[in-house]
Amino acid sequence: MNGLSTDEVSERQQKYGLNQLPAPRTRGPMMRFLYQFHNVLIYVLIVAGAVTALLGHWIDASVIFAVVFINSLIGFVQEGKAEDALRAIQKMLSPNAMVLRDNRQISIPAENLVPGDVVLLQSGDKVPADLRMFRVKGLQIQESVLTGESIAVEKVTDPVAQQSTIGDRRCLAFSGTLVTHGQGGGVVIATGVQTEIGHISTLVSEVETLTTPLLRQMAQFGRWLTLAILAIAIITFLFGSLVRDYEYAEMFLAAVSLAVAAIPEGLPAIMTITLAIGVQRMARRNSIIRRLPAVETLGAVSIICTDKTGTLTRNEMTVKMIATTGNLFELAGTGYDPHGAISQAGENGEHKQLLHQAVRAAVLCNDASLEHKESEWLVHGDPMEGALLVSGLKAGLEIEVEKTRYPRTDLIPFESEHRFMATLHHSHIGDAFIYVKGAPEQLLEMCDQQQTVTGSQPIDKDYWLQRINEMAQQGQRVLAIATRKVSSEQLELKFGDVENGLTLLALFGMIDPPREEAIGAIKKCCEAGIRVKMITGDHAATAVAIARQLKLVNANDVLTGEQLDSMPEDELRQKVESVDVYARVNPEHKLLLVKLMQELGFIVAMTGDGVNDAPALKRADVGTAMGHNGTEAAKEAAEMVLADDNFASITHAVEEGRTVYDNLKKAILFILPTNGGEALIILAAIILGFHQLPLTPVQILWVNMVTAVTLALSLSFEPPEQNVMRRAPR
Repeated sequence: MNGLSTDEVSERQQKYGLNQLPAPRTRGPMMRFLYQFHNVLIYVLIVAGAVTALLGHWIDASVIFAVVFINSLIGFVQEGKAEDALRAIQKMLSPNAMVLRDNRQISIPAENLVPGDVVLLQSGDKVPADLRMFRVKGLQIQESVLTGESIAVEKVTDPVAQQSTIGDRRCLAFSGTLVTHGQGGGVVIATGVQTEIGHISTLVSEVETLTTPLLRQMAQFGRWLTLAILAIAIITFLFGSLVRDYEYAEMFLAAVSLAVAAIPEGLPAIMTITLAIGVQRMARRNSIIRRLPAVETLGAVSIICTDKTGTLTRNEMTVKMIATTGNLFELAGTGYDPHGAISQAGENGEHKQLLHQAVRAAVLCNDASLEHKESEWLVHGDPMEGALLVSGLKAGLEIEVEKTRYPRTDLIPFESEHRFMATLHHSHIGDAFIYVKGAPEQLLEMCDQQQTVTGSQPIDKDYWLQRINEMAQQGQRVLAIATRKVSSEQLELKFGDVENGLTLLALFGMIDPPREEAIGAIKKCCEAGIRVKMITGDHAATAVAIARQLKLVNANDVLTGEQLDSMPEDELRQKVESVDVYARVNPEHKLLLVKLMQELGFIVAMTGDGVNDAPALKRADVGTAMGHNGTEAAKEAAEMVLADDNFASITHAVEEGRTVYDNLKKAILFILPTNGGEALIILAAIILGFHQLPLTPVQILWVNMVTAVTLALSLSFEPPEQNVMRRAPR
């Protein structure tokens, strides 16, 4: 394969353009500032100030304009910029690519790639464009930015069905993903906006950001209040001019005073300060608010759509079951913390020696390592291999001691073609043996014996298939471990040594278990009338198993991405309210589900951490990104960031949001009677025929902006009501 020629590259660049995403359309600071004046109440104040200035009352006019300017400045400072999400996606693209051109291997800027280019990948590379792989050698690619799943995907060259979801397209490599292991070569099939990440960028740019419930209510309230104030002011003007025979200029000043008295000028400032207080409270509970109105919207949330991996779970694989011949062991504990007891189904203590043989093999046939750092356990390497090391520690093995006692002499690394890893070990007393770890269906074909407490015996494949099925039904990923004794003189390992004649030791069932605090948080959401829905890129069986452990309202029904594609929208609209588990979904599915729920009248919060979540995060009423593991694209598209990546923090934020709304309601109920009283004073003076107004516009503004606001602000610090999380969303 020679690659494209220079002439071919030039022709294709003219046809397809550069391999880059378009720059986001931005709104300049001046336009953002002017947009703050787009409010009916502000219009009334501006007109009142302008007419007051024409009448020569410069002090009154200046104070009115100053109030308008201060309110607009507060809104300008607080407004978030949605285009930051698009910039963050652009930063995820690879800057360079290794290609074959004119029969030469060269490195070029990735933006110069064109469809048909031959790209070479190796461990540590970012994939520069969407590729169809034609050669792989142990190639594994981390696709969590697109799928949300942290386990690297083994790439193959065999074709897959065109309608497959992203996570199942194993013959393709996607732009922006990371090569974690191996090497490969592929042909560019898409560049720029035609790539999967480009498609997501387009979705983000097309998604409309919804107005928050509070702003919608305040806009409606403002329109009705403005109409009422104008009507009263006009009637007052006509009454004073025609009935009481006041001068037109004098009556206009009186009408302006009446309007200024009735308009709650301090309300925007109180809203902003109350929301800011909520921001500070939420920050103390690990919820960082990026856009101020989201504080109150959280209190109105009726559905929370959440990712599984890392949010409801720890994103740490854990061995939960070890099946040996005739026995089953269950392991307590979660994550990489090695504390946790091992219990067995039977009482026969002799079976524990089978357990130790199995976990020793799992520890030695392993390339991962564990690190204890600042009271936290970290895995370096494959998460599933890390889980095996933790099971060894729980069984009482010392990993470094085992590696010293049985040093590795040779290995066959894991490859997607043969789906196993094998290592050769020698003991210091002259024994030699092979350990093999891999896919259970593959190892069953390579084993003709199974290990028992009394030695090996012919394998009972029906028994092991039953165990595999039981683990799979619980959503567990299953690994098999086998062994074979060899001559102490053997120093090299060949495929012929492991193709048959192995003895099966055990099956390891592992899962990324739910966070304990997430279970309690979901229960709290149910009490608060909030429905939690899991939307994940993982397999349906795994999603259902986790949903049952989390005790979701409907943990039995699941819809997959393929079902969403084939289902008529009317039928999906009926099911979306009752189904709580969605699996193998892509970005379009997430966005569709959020839209449908909003069309049904729900206020939707959405959590996510990958680029694939950005469109749905932006569309949701409250987009929530992960602070530790979230991509910059997800954070920029979201209104809130969870500093601890913990679902339980969302329920705390909802509680604070409901408290903010309650306190705003108290403040408004305090301010409106105050303004109403001032307006009645002006109205009464005109009706009674007073020739001197009791309050001028400046005095009214002073009362409204200083006295009333100061007193109303104290209500912003009110603690939450006792039943705040035991009532339905408003």
